[in-house]
Amino acid sequence: MFQIIGIIVVFVMVFGGFSLAGGHFDVILKAMPFEMMMIGGAAVGAFLIGNKPKTVMKTLGDFAKIFTGPKWKAQDYTDLLSLLFLLTKTMKTKGVIALESHIENPKDSAIFTRYPRIMKDHFAIDFICDTLRMMTMNLEDPHQVEDAMEKQIEKHHHEAATPAHALQSMADALPALGIVAAVLGIIKTMGAIDSPPTVLGAKIGSALVGTFLGVFLAYGLVGPFAARLNEIYEEEGAFYKIIQAVLVAHLHGNAAQISVEIGRGNVPSSFQPSFAELEEASSNAPTI
Repeated sequence: MFQIIGIIVVFVMVFGGFSLAGGHFDVILKAMPFEMMMIGGAAVGAFLIGNKPKTVMKTLGDFAKIFTGPKWKAQDYTDLLSLLFLLTKTMKTKGVIALESHIENPKDSAIFTRYPRIMKDHFAIDFICDTLRMMTMNLEDPHQVEDAMEKQIEKHHHEAATPAHALQSMADALPALGIVAAVLGIIKTMGAIDSPPTVLGAKIGSALVGTFLGVFLAYGLVGPFAARLNEIYEEEGAFYKIIQAVLVAHLHGNAAQISVEIGRGNVPSSFQPSFAELEEASSNAPTI
């Protein structure tokens, strides 16, 4: 919602200010289709040249996140902590062997299937299961496990954030592409140098529309879109940091309640459950 309001504010303030200052839209409206074709088309072409097909498709798929926000909501964080509570409690009471059937086939697990939204995130499930699998192979050094998990998180974040970097590259290129369109407009104007001043003025104005559009699109729209998308990826990445915190805390010998409480501290503040809410969710978690 705020992103839509922001877009409206940008357009109203820029073009409203131009109108109030006595500007006329006829030159802009006449030149805009051709300038947008040159600038927008070149930007899209450069975007296709500079990115893998996977990145292009992911950018198109993730663009809606700019308006809808991160996929993880408050209940998802509570569910994750409850899931990790069940896993660490089972490891404490029954040993890692009791989890083998769950981590080898989480789709049929009585633990994992209680949390369908988390199950849809393949990285989260693989991240949990792979780490637990390492524990079953006697890798119990907390520092080694933490380092291995950190590298997996960094790799995932780098791959997930490519659309934000791609959009930022487009934003960086747009002012220069606006100058290209403006230069072409000047070349066109120079071809009619013997025209009356009123005609030359209109042609120069049309050429400058290219520079305006390049800068406006870069700093008013595409750049903020990239920044918002990167912010969303950072917030979504906190979900996996919680997994790391809880499992490493477990390896340090903490009780399940303490481990998930440590994880609760990594939940973004706006979604963080209270101690009482987490305790209630943990007490309602079934035993296996």
